[in-house]
Amino acid sequence: MARGSVIVVGAGIAGLSTAWALNRRGFDVSVFEQGPIPNPRATSHDEHRITRYAYGALEGYAYLMPQAFAMYERMFADIGADHFARSKVVYFLREEISWHEPTIRALTRLGAGFRDIPLAEVAQRFPMVRTDGLTRAVETDDGGMLFPIRILTDLTVTLGARGVRFFADSRVSEVDPEAGKVVANGREHRADHVVIAAGAWVNKLTPLLADVVVPSRQAVMYLAPPPELARLWSEVPVLIDMGLRSGTYTLPPRRGTRLKIGDHVFTRSGDADGDRLATGADVERLESAARLAYRDFDRYQVLERKICFYTVTRDDSERFAVRPWGAKAWVVSACSGHGFKLGPLIGDGVAAAIAGERSAEETSRWAAGQLDLAELGAAEPAA
Repeated sequence: MARGSVIVVGAGIAGLSTAWALNRRGFDVSVFEQGPIPNPRATSHDEHRITRYAYGALEGYAYLMPQAFAMYERMFADIGADHFARSKVVYFLREEISWHEPTIRALTRLGAGFRDIPLAEVAQRFPMVRTDGLTRAVETDDGGMLFPIRILTDLTVTLGARGVRFFADSRVSEVDPEAGKVVANGREHRADHVVIAAGAWVNKLTPLLADVVVPSRQAVMYLAPPPELARLWSEVPVLIDMGLRSGTYTLPPRRGTRLKIGDHVFTRSGDADGDRLATGADVERLESAARLAYRDFDRYQVLERKICFYTVTRDDSERFAVRPWGAKAWVVSACSGHGFKLGPLIGDGVAAAIAGERSAEETSRWAAGQLDLAELGAAEPAA
């Protein structure tokens, strides 16, 4: 007999991971998604995403990453496919920024490998990188690329085979957190619990986080490198350029994906129901930063300019907002690109709270990265 029924609103990585964790605990789960499943308009729907240990001032998330990697391994074993390309991650620093000291402290405490790359060696190892203005280059061992479309697809197939019910093209318009009720396409559905994991649409369904998070229209570009650099790009690790003007992250082509570049500057504007057509204004800052990071960037062919929507905090904290709402609901809101890295772990934590394995207060603090390394062992759910 099921331990109870749960409605999950949203079929991105947060929603599907929560459904996966609830299903493993014996709950009867239904997933509602406003589009197809997986949904190409979802923030989670992408060719590849970075995962890593290094988190700068967000040390609490660095300390969560060993658990996050382990939860992905558990998920991959469950779905029967490993959608993770392990890779070093190299950081190029161009100004004095606050990233280095807390990162090295966290990596040291975690026993994760890292080393400085002598600046004199950068040009030889990474001839595509502009070396003028570099102040430091740091190579870290633990990281790589996740392949979201494949993860979402395999997770959907696995959950369907295990009895999870999917309601595709079912837009939720109303949630009653006291009654455990949602209204989708004009029809009422009830459960013992409701989890809202609606990404950039979260504020359309609940006022709980309206003062905390906001949708952010973000641009990325997919590129074809100059022919003489194509083989090198297929072999280099993930590259992150960190500067006040130049900040970019770059995922090299792997397993049939394209070279992808984005930035980490949040617009904190836009409507998630809007278009996904990137304009010149959308990519202006990204193109400028890319020219500062890479030599002869204008020789790279643009294959696609894409818009996605993150949910980000109104301040600069970049923390997950995971909170109970009323008697029967939880709201799960990722922050920026952390969402995919930590999605299965956060989903498991919410499922643990619903199952009574962890308190609501502890779950919210844990998901916000507010627990120190010493606290995390006691806070880990018994999944």
